[in-house]
Amino acid sequence: MPRYSYKPFPYATPPELRGVKPGRYPVTIVGAGPVGLSMAIDLALHGIPSVVLDDNDVVSLGSRAICWSKRTLEIFDRLGVGERMVEKGVTWKVGRLFHRDREVWNFDLLPEPGHKMPAFINLQQYYVEQYLVERAADFPDLIDLRWKNRLVSLEKLADGARVTVETPDGIYTLETDWLIACDGVRSSTRSMLGLDFEGHAFEERFLIADVEMKADFPSERWFWFEPPFHSGQSALLHKQPDDIYRVDLQLGPNADPEEERKPEHVIPRIEKVLGHSDFTLDWVSVYTFQCRRLQNFVHDRIVFAGDSAHIVSPFGARGGNGGIQDVDNLAWKLALVLKREAPESLIATYDEERVFGADENILNSARATSFMTPKSKMERLFRDSVLHLAGEHDFARRLVNSGRLSKPCSLAGFSLQSGAEGEGGVMPGSAMPDAPVKNGRGGWLLNHVGGRFALMAVEAKLPQETPPCVERIVVTHDQGQGGDNADTILLDTEGLVTARYGAGMVYLIRPDQHIAARFGDATPAKIGTAMARATGKSAG
Repeated sequence: MPRYSYKPFPYATPPELRGVKPGRYPVTIVGAGPVGLSMAIDLALHGIPSVVLDDNDVVSLGSRAICWSKRTLEIFDRLGVGERMVEKGVTWKVGRLFHRDREVWNFDLLPEPGHKMPAFINLQQYYVEQYLVERAADFPDLIDLRWKNRLVSLEKLADGARVTVETPDGIYTLETDWLIACDGVRSSTRSMLGLDFEGHAFEERFLIADVEMKADFPSERWFWFEPPFHSGQSALLHKQPDDIYRVDLQLGPNADPEEERKPEHVIPRIEKVLGHSDFTLDWVSVYTFQCRRLQNFVHDRIVFAGDSAHIVSPFGARGGNGGIQDVDNLAWKLALVLKREAPESLIATYDEERVFGADENILNSARATSFMTPKSKMERLFRDSVLHLAGEHDFARRLVNSGRLSKPCSLAGFSLQSGAEGEGGVMPGSAMPDAPVKNGRGGWLLNHVGGRFALMAVEAKLPQETPPCVERIVVTHDQGQGGDNADTILLDTEGLVTARYGAGMVYLIRPDQHIAARFGDATPAKIGTAMARATGKSAG
């Protein structure tokens, strides 16, 4: 039996089927997976109500996405579930690569101290969804979460969309200003609009098996090329909570998915990996590598996020992490548009920035697939030569590719970012690096920004005139300095904020904790221009 106890969420008759006419909704979200739930919570933090439709009434079956990156954990922390995820998850930062029976090399994904969130945790997707559902319950007036509500038809309107929804009590329709499609790889929203993915579906198939067992494997990522227990193929081992271990095994392009997922085929394979049979099979799946996306994520008032917009092979942990980073980019923009604080054209920058992010993920994923599964003698010769040299030579290690692990892409040079003044510090377009700070008690820099625009001065003063509705933060080593015009004063307790951001710098920070502008001389005029650009009111 699976370790996790699946409990159905309660179904409630929608108001449309109870004779209540609620009118038009600002936002309707299709899909209550990690991406859809995160979108609803992020909007609620901005005071924007949403309806969430899901055709199921339980969390996802099987562990599915398990590797959550540091940047994604920082987003989850802003949404209110990050600490709970880290507490439950298996923290890791070391990866080991093996060729046959030899360790080629190992790497540390977070070699420097001074970050709240670890490089990665492993946590099954069903826990992530559970935590998000429970967090959504904190917003009963803003999140209407409807289980067993299946989207059956969709009509685009000039100013939104009209959807038809099937429930156990019958069918109803609703209208919405914006529809956010977070309904996964087999997106019904995408099908109803006649949209298709562009890209490449590789022939290679992999087996995922979750097994429950007592073991002393370290909390690390282990990847094998051509291991003795799985000759000629690749394998991966990850530790999860609850004594669950994830094993990925390359099967080859001719494998029959239905046959390969049967226990009588899976169990002998796992026995070879582990060297014993003292385990219980928890969940099995077979997948095909795909690196594909929609040409555009924004279609008038219908917007796609997560796997409904793009799909990559799982090596590198870029699927689930990419979806959460989609939401991080979209929610604040949609909130500003709905509040009439930004033009509707701001949503086009979601398409601009996240299509770029998806392409970066797809490129890395496709390269990993080619390295892991060489299709020609030349590709295999290159792969084997790199693995042979990587044990002794740094240049070869940079060529080894078992999945370039997820990290936030830079948005430098896109339309919302301004230029950078001064030397050093963090470039506009970058996600903010964290650092320890003190504000009455110990804490972290990223817990003081996000969800709103902010100006942050590092060992510097802010001008007296700043745009309204912008948080004003001063970071200093001396609480008595520089805080005359600040809403928040943070002490740089270990000097890491100054080291990472540069003394004398002022930053304009977006609600998604990305740098919009960096100033050496932060005049009101410069800040106003950068703010107009960051909210889509000016091209700069």
